[in-house]
Amino acid sequence: MRIRDLPHPDPGVPDVRSGGRFLVWLCRQQRGGLLKALFWGLVHMGSLAAFPLPVGLAVQAAVDGRGSRLALAGGVLALLGTAVAVSDIMLHRASVTNWIVTVARMQQLLSRKTAELGGAMTRRVAAGEIVAVSTGDLERIGWFVEALSRFTAALVASVGVCLALVGYQPTLGLVVALGAPVLALAVLPLLPPATRRADDQRDKAGRATELASDTVAGLRVLRGIGGESLFLGRYRDASQEVRRAAVRSARMWSLISAVQVALPGLLLIAVVWYGVRLALDGSIAIGELVTVYGAVSFLLYPLRHFEELTMSWSFSLPSAGRTARVLALSRPVEGRLTAAEPPSGDLHDPVSGLTARAGQLTAVVCGDPDAAGRLADRLGGHPPHTDPPGHPDLPSGLGAGTDVGAGVEVEADAVAATILGPDSGEPAPPRHAAGRRDMDHHAPDHHHPDHFDTVNSLAEPDRSPSVALGGTPLDDLPRDTARAVVLVQDKDPVLLSGTLGELLDVPASGRVTATAALDAAHCGDVLAALARASADDRDDPMRGRLTERGRSLSGGQRQRLALARSLVADPEVLVLDEPTSAVDAHTEARVADGLRDIRTGRTTVVLTSSPLLLDRADQVVFVQGGKVAGEAPHRELLVTHPEYRAVVTREPDPAPAASTPRTEPTIEETA
Repeated sequence: MRIRDLPHPDPGVPDVRSGGRFLVWLCRQQRGGLLKALFWGLVHMGSLAAFPLPVGLAVQAAVDGRGSRLALAGGVLALLGTAVAVSDIMLHRASVTNWIVTVARMQQLLSRKTAELGGAMTRRVAAGEIVAVSTGDLERIGWFVEALSRFTAALVASVGVCLALVGYQPTLGLVVALGAPVLALAVLPLLPPATRRADDQRDKAGRATELASDTVAGLRVLRGIGGESLFLGRYRDASQEVRRAAVRSARMWSLISAVQVALPGLLLIAVVWYGVRLALDGSIAIGELVTVYGAVSFLLYPLRHFEELTMSWSFSLPSAGRTARVLALSRPVEGRLTAAEPPSGDLHDPVSGLTARAGQLTAVVCGDPDAAGRLADRLGGHPPHTDPPGHPDLPSGLGAGTDVGAGVEVEADAVAATILGPDSGEPAPPRHAAGRRDMDHHAPDHHHPDHFDTVNSLAEPDRSPSVALGGTPLDDLPRDTARAVVLVQDKDPVLLSGTLGELLDVPASGRVTATAALDAAHCGDVLAALARASADDRDDPMRGRLTERGRSLSGGQRQRLALARSLVADPEVLVLDEPTSAVDAHTEARVADGLRDIRTGRTTVVLTSSPLLLDRADQVVFVQGGKVAGEAPHRELLVTHPEYRAVVTREPDPAPAASTPRTEPTIEETA
């Protein structure tokens, strides 16, 4: 494939059973480009390897005083020089094309996997690990594919030169033929420690990247709690660890480079010394000595390609393993049923006993804040399952993901715990908001060898009965069908960069317009700000650009835009997890009214403990200990259910069994 033909129509189905198998699969996919590069590599190496022969002929012709033979040697040198120049250009073009096409294939595979998993990806793999895979690891794998053809051509040329020398001058040729393999294999004992040091450097760099990405996401919180200086100290320590690891790794690789320079030099000295003695004895002519010397000098060039391949292999194999682990993550796609029409009716969860009546606004209050997120994921259907067998490093069980609006963002309490520690001013390991539904403590070390076993024990696949819509289990439907009828908006929705019009351009029923959705979510102040920043003079807010994750907006404004996006989609069932937790009370009341009006006739489930939303719900369900503990209108539950009243009004728990309510910020930040 040519670069102009990218992206690939279909990147293919990779072999992710191991890093080595993944590299082999990539090379097979790039077979045509590798063969093209190999051809030009053989022409290039063959032309270079042939140079000593006309040079030796020219020297001997000068010694013998034969002008015609000297002119012939000059003509051959001119032809070989032209061949070297042309083949070098074409080899470089073919090799770089292989690198770009291979990296593009892997980028498409990762993009497809990200779209498939959604927010579940960052619950199985740390954000820093994903960044490392999508940047540095792809570069290293592409480097190996690029170097492979050059190495193969160098290997063929080296074997050919050694055999030719044995036939041309057996005595010196035998010395070179025995010495060349020793030079090529001399660095093998140094590769394992060099690889370990390089892996240690990459692990430390991944931790530093993860720390930086978490802090950037929570920069406002850091400034609010005065944690910038503490973070700076932690990041300085992490970066110094990376620097020390990089120096240790560079020392080993510099030793390998020195060995591959010193040993060929010693071989060249030995060949010249022995050849001069033979020439003085009259055993070989001066031209033959020059030819042998040129051939041995040429062999130093292929040895550099051997060094390059060993380095690229040692770097790319761990990178391919990490990439294969990410690509091996999976979720069920196909169902056992193929419904002619999407199902409709009541949404029922057999695990908790929750039933959301069709066409009504149902509010759900959970005594355990983490249980609300897990319940929201389960209501979307298609829970995670174990990964396909055969991969040695894969954990089982994905965290359930979401679709429109799903994403990961660091919460205020997570950033505070990262900087200040859980109970005091002591630093603590970072805690990821995305992992809060699977773990109650700090996030594990994602770079530690035992990390995947830890995740295995903490995030076992959900094997509970499926949520049913109108009596039809969602897990029995194809995932796309289930997603079309039930949409789950995560507690921390992500706004992608682009215009507001692009943000709201999502698959939708067409019943709800973008204007109606924005009005229902009470986004007037956001529209005014975007209109002032629109790309033309028409003050069109739909052309106003949003920064990455909507960082130019306040938390409440981001929540309301995400809600508008979900309302535009207009699914049969909409599940909202804390859609107004960062909105002030006045705005929240208007959003609650707009949500109730625009979702009339549609099933809506809101997981919240906000009295303003609860008062406008048709029915309120109180979930305690994973089971429905009460069901009635909001005002009735306040009177009849003490535990419910404690959660909603934030009173002290009436009984030890009651759980601590979720803390909801009620201050609306202004842009």
